[in-house]
Amino acid sequence: MPKAYWIAHVDVRDAERYKDYVSTAKPAFERYGAKFLARGGAYEALEGRCRGRNVVIEFPSLQAAKDCYNSVEYQAAKAIRQEVADAEMILVQGYEG
Repeated sequence: MPKAYWIAHVDVRDAERYKDYVSTAKPAFERYGAKFLARGGAYEALEGRCRGRNVVIEFPSLQAAKDCYNSVEYQAAKAIRQEVADAEMILVQGYEG
């Protein structure tokens, strides 16, 4: 079964409140087996629009990634994030070539 990934590009407007998002989302990430592969580190823009924070989260399956996003725990975190940051997020299934 292929893994799946959340890919998020985020501009944080309120860094202190964003910490609330991170702590509120943590139980959902733990419950659904999330593994952070990139989390706001240095980046270099090559093409297209960029945001200040880039995150890649690996999940054991597409279903786990969807279930995490739709969970009560993550929806509470999402509400905080949407108040303090602008973001694009996608869910992509991994390649097992």
